[in-house]
Amino acid sequence: MPWLKLLHISAVVVWCGALLYLPLAVAAAGGRARRPVALGAPDDEILRALFIWLATPAALLAIGSGTWIFVWQGTLGAWLLAKLALVALLVLGHASFGLFILRLERREGARRAALAVGALLLPLLLGIAWLVLAKPGLNGAFP
Repeated sequence: MPWLKLLHISAVVVWCGALLYLPLAVAAAGGRARRPVALGAPDDEILRALFIWLATPAALLAIGSGTWIFVWQGTLGAWLLAKLALVALLVLGHASFGLFILRLERREGARRAALAVGALLLPLLLGIAWLVLAKPGLNGAFP
């Protein structure tokens, strides 16, 4: 069981790191200013590769291992349901970056939308971390 939690935490760290990086990378790639060297040539598919080969597998691994932990331990509480609701919003944010990358590749504007979604992700991630660490009863009392 400890290996499963380690796998889950590692996948969550990679996924969240990618979600915090993607808004800035999409905004930088869509800007009129000089492109950062890390993004390569305008026709490179590095953002798509980051999304497909790093962020998405980490998300699937985090969700799958978290589900397995939930099933294995039989944990159920209001905090877990609230966490799952926030994770669902996180998945929507993740999917939106796939759309932003497609818009960027088509030379459509995605900069402001990516920054707006990115600004929503940090409070969402902090809320999930708080729910996991505090496990509140959601009625004001802590177990």
